[in-house]
Amino acid sequence: KYSEDGHTKGTPEFTPPAPIKLQWDLPPTCLTAIENSYQVALNLLNDVDLRAYMHTAYGKGFMKECRISPDAYIQMALQLAYYRDAGRFSLTYEASMTRLFREGRTETVRPCTIESSAWVLAMVENKISVEERVRLLQKAANMHQIGYQDAMCGKGIDRHLFCLYVVSKYLEVDSPFLKEVLSEPWRLSTSQTPHGQTPKLDLKRFPRCISAGGGFGPVADDGYGVSYIVAGEDLIFFHITSKRSSPETDSSRFARHIEKALADVKELFLEYRKQQQLKKQHMNNSKPIILSASR
Repeated sequence: KYSEDGHTKGTPEFTPPAPIKLQWDLPPTCLTAIENSYQVALNLLNDVDLRAYMHTAYGKGFMKECRISPDAYIQMALQLAYYRDAGRFSLTYEASMTRLFREGRTETVRPCTIESSAWVLAMVENKISVEERVRLLQKAANMHQIGYQDAMCGKGIDRHLFCLYVVSKYLEVDSPFLKEVLSEPWRLSTSQTPHGQTPKLDLKRFPRCISAGGGFGPVADDGYGVSYIVAGEDLIFFHITSKRSSPETDSSRFARHIEKALADVKELFLEYRKQQQLKKQHMNNSKPIILSASR
C-alpha cells in the first residue's frame, strides 16, 4: 500500500537487535583462500585507470534547446569520442530500467547503430555540410530514443537472448548462434546515473553540494566504462575507467575526446542556427515589395 505522496505505508513491526561482534574461528585453508582472493581483488583494483571529468561548458539546458534528448545527445557524443579514440565502431552497452514490470531490473540499449555510425562518419568527413550533419544527428538521436523506449517496455534484445541462453543450458542444447552473439565484447559500456534522488536537499540553493556520483570498471579488457550524471542545466559528470594493462586504452585520453566531441556538437548546432538565421534574412530581403496604386 502507498500513501498519496507515493511512499509505502506502514511502520516496522519490531526493533532490530543491536549488532554483535562475531568472533570467527578460521582454519588455515580458509585464511589462505581469503588472502588469495584479497590479492586478486587488489590486482584488479590497481589495474583500474579511473578519470573523473567534470564538464562545465554546458549541460542539458543547451541540449534541450537543440530539441534532442540529453541522454541521446551524450550517447552520440560518446560514439564520436570513441571513434576518434579507437578508430573504429564497437558494440556499446547502455543500461535502461524495466521498472514498468514487476520485479523488473534492467535491459540493454545499443547506442551504436547504423544511424549513429553514419553521423559519426559525417563529423569526421570535412566535405559534409552542416545541415546534413545536423539532419544525421537528429535521425540518430531519434533512433536512440526509440531503442531506449523499446528497452523500457520489454522490447529489447539482450535479456531475451540471455533467456534463450539459460534455456539452452537447461536443455543441454549447444547453440552456435548464442555462443557467437553472447561472446561479442562490450568495448564501450555506459550508464547514466540518476541525479537528485531525494527532495531533502535543494541543489539549486546549495550547488556546492552536488555529488559527482561514482562509476564502474570496464567490461572488456581493451574497453572503457563510462558512467555519467546530468547534474544540472550546465553540468555533467563523467567517470571513465579502463585497464592500465591495456595498450589500446587511456582514460585521460578518452576524457579529452569526450570534451572535444561535446564541444564539436555544440559548435555544430551554433553554426546551424547561424546558417538558418541567414537563410531567413535572405528570404525576407528577397520578398517582392508590392506598392498599392494611389487614387
